[in-house]
Order: sequence, then structure tokens, then C-alpha cells
Amino acid sequence: MTNISKRFPGVRALDDVQLMVRNGEVHAVVGENGAGKSTLMHILAGVHQPDTGRIDVSGKQGVRIQGERMAQHLGIAIVYQERSLFESLSLAENIFAGRPPVWGGVWIARHRMISESRKLLAEVNLALDPATLLGALSPAEQQLVEIAKALSLNARLIILDEPTAALTEFETKTLFAVIRRLRSEGKAVIYISHRLNEVFELADRVTVLKDGRWQATLDIAGTNPDDLVRRMVGRDLRYTARRKPAASAIAQSAETALEVQYLCDSQRGPGALLRDVSFRVAAGEIVALAGLAGAGRTETAMSIFGARPYSSGNILVGDRRQRIRCIPDAIGAGIGYMPEDRKLAGLFLDMSIAHNIAVTGLSQFGRILTNQRKLRGVAESYRERLDIASSSVQQSVRSLSGGGQQKVLLAKWLLIEPRVLIVDEPTRGVDVGAKVEVHQLLVELAERGTAVIVISSDLTEVLALGERIMVMACGQIVGEMSGDEATEERIIHLASQSEAEG
Repeated sequence: MTNISKRFPGVRALDDVQLMVRNGEVHAVVGENGAGKSTLMHILAGVHQPDTGRIDVSGKQGVRIQGERMAQHLGIAIVYQERSLFESLSLAENIFAGRPPVWGGVWIARHRMISESRKLLAEVNLALDPATLLGALSPAEQQLVEIAKALSLNARLIILDEPTAALTEFETKTLFAVIRRLRSEGKAVIYISHRLNEVFELADRVTVLKDGRWQATLDIAGTNPDDLVRRMVGRDLRYTARRKPAASAIAQSAETALEVQYLCDSQRGPGALLRDVSFRVAAGEIVALAGLAGAGRTETAMSIFGARPYSSGNILVGDRRQRIRCIPDAIGAGIGYMPEDRKLAGLFLDMSIAHNIAVTGLSQFGRILTNQRKLRGVAESYRERLDIASSSVQQSVRSLSGGGQQKVLLAKWLLIEPRVLIVDEPTRGVDVGAKVEVHQLLVELAERGTAVIVISSDLTEVLALGERIMVMACGQIVGEMSGDEATEERIIHLASQSEAEG
């Protein structure tokens, strides 16, 4: 791709960008949200047409990729950051959506489709029946189905846009094994990720974009994370989120903000998602909850927040037992929750920044939000305080970057100052600069006395934020350690060992 430029109304998304990918290499593309990575990939995948520039593919010069089918014909497949699957269809039907194998030129060859789907699922380490409905799978498993769908195209160039955002450490290792196999077969992979540790573990070369412009293409062996960050954001980002041990010790000795006692599902026995979950979090403490997919972390959070029923156990906020049967009960008790999927469960995407911030404290702005002046003033104060990049508080949340959306989600809870805030995957799909800012905001919240519970599949984030780390497996807390003594190896060993025992 040479001298690629693309303009949308009011914004120049790409300005004279170049990208060259070799056969048999993993080529990472990095940059902050809004740097132009997705736009460049959409052009390569045939979704958008460039205003200027030239694309050469496998010896074909000056190719104009008019649509995704033409991209597939040229041997290009893309796995988007946002899933493009159908929950009401089976895994096999999703993998071969729009192009099922046929016999007689008319009839769908279902046995062949299921057989080939089973082989593709095995390649991404999913031992599932291809007839299973996609809706029965976890977000992480659905992401692996997306990758199996891309493999079914037998493409020579596969684009992976934030492929590990919904994956655990173990699932990420499975994906990396697939990518390395593709590379050994002479295929090329474009790998987009905000996780620089993955870039350095996997990629051969890396291209850096900033504000829609090409900054550099570098051999991984000739650069380092600090160098990439400087090129991406134009400044150094040296920051450790976790506070000094003295501050952590004070927080842990403070009054109890939340105590969970023997929380259980209605289902008992080995199949239960939650089994006697018990823990305590002090006011002003940051506790991280680690574990593999299906360990019960999100289910625990949703039960505490009243979004998921539980059969027995106690939830105490402060020293008072709370009967939490629904979300308003939890909010009334002083509990806030930032969900794993901000777009599906956390935000009203087509509403403004101001209205999204206001939803947790509607009574502050009069009946039916009649006090618009106060609403705009409050929203503007949070826009400035959290540095939400937008033209105004009237801008729709859908138009914001991932980091901007996450800050709006955080702002709506800051509005009511909860005693306890649970954040599930707080920086998923967020660039390195915004990630540091979100971490800083969580630390500042804790320093004002809020108990913060962080659920994250990113062990780097767990270690950066967690003053105390609890590990879950099979619906139980199976271990606990201080942030200072924790390591990735200890966390994975505890989670996987207990998972195997379970």
C-alpha cells in the first residue's frame, strides 16, 4: 500500500500512508485510537476506497479492491474487532455464512460443512459440536470462531484487528500457535493490537501510525516498547498504576466497603458457576480479580450488582447487609458496575455524552431531564476532568474512540460517587495512552475512598493495578496474594491448576 490517503467529512483519516507486508511474516500495526489503523485495514479489505494511493497484491499492480468478496478473491481475509457473527446460527453456519458448500449446484452439503467446520474449530482448539448455536458460547469462544471463519477462506493474507481483546492468557497462546503455523506455511498476518507485549512476542516487523500518518516501519529486534510508545503518542508513558505499599497497607486496614459471604448459584454441585464466593474489600483499596474464561469473575460481579440472581449468601456494604434483587437495589446501596462489553451493556451509543453521564443520577436534573443547563454544565466538567476527546458534550457516544467511550462510562459512576465500583475489563480495546489515563482515574477514585474491584484478562493490567489479587477458578476464590508478591506465572499456575482439579 503506497501513499494511501482517505478523508471522511470533517476529518482526514489517512494522509499518505504506506504499508508493505511480506510473505511468511507477522506484521504488527500499532497506534493510538484514531491513528488510522482500522481505516487502513478497511481499505485493504475492500470496505472503503482510498481517495489516493496504490495497492499491489501478489504481483498484481494498481489493484482496486471493490468490496470484501473481491478482497477474498485476492486472498485477503479480515477478522474485525467487532464480531460479525450471528448468535441464532450454528457454528458451522457462521463459519460458512454466505458461501456454504453445495452439491448438485443447489443443495447445501451439510455433512461436508459440518465436517470441515469441525476441523477448523480444532485448529483454534475449540472442541465443540459445529451444530452448537453461537449464542451458547462465551465472548472469548466466539472470537475464536471468527478466526476459524477467516481460516476457512484459505487466505494468503489474514488481518487480525485486536484479536485477543476478549481472550484469556490460555486462549491467546492457542491463537499465537495458529498464527505461527500460518507464518510457517508462508502466509502473511497483519496483527493490530494495543498490547505491546503481544507485538514483541509475535511480530517480525511493526508499522507505527499517528494521527493518520505513517511514522516508521521497524524490525522488532531493532526497537523496544518505550521507542514504540514515543512514536505512537509523542511522549514517554512511564507510569505504574499501583500505589506505594504504604498507601496499600492503609487502604487494607480501613473500614470494610464491601463484604461478600458464601455467594452461591441456585444450581449446586460441580456445574455451578458460583460456589461459596467470599471476600472483603476495604474502602480505598484496589483489588484485582484474575482467572481464566468461565472462572466466574463476571458472574460474581453481576450478582453483586443485581444483574444476575443468586440463591444464597450475603452482600454487605459497610456494616449493613443488603438485599440486592435488581440493579436499582445495588445502585441504592452504593455499588457501581462498568460491564465487560461497554457498547452492549454500558452505554446508549446513539445518545449524547451528556445524557450518558446523567443516567445514573437523573433526579439531579429534574423530571425528564428538564434542567438542560445544569446537565450540560455537569457533563462539561467531566469532559474536561477526564479529558474526553470530543467536539462537545452533545456529540454522540458512538462517534468516540474506545478510550473516550470508556471515560464516559466511568464518568456516569463518578457522578454518584459509589462506595464500591466494579470495573470489568476496563481497558479492553483502548490504546496505550488512554489505558494509562483510565488507570490513573481508578487510582484517584480509590484515593478518595472508593473500593475498586478490577476484573481483567490482561495479567499486565492485573499486576499494574492490583494492590491485592484474588484468583478465581470453577466459581470459587482459589487463592489470594499481594500485588508485590504476585507474578504472571503464579496467577496462571493457580488458576489453571484449580481449573484442572475442578
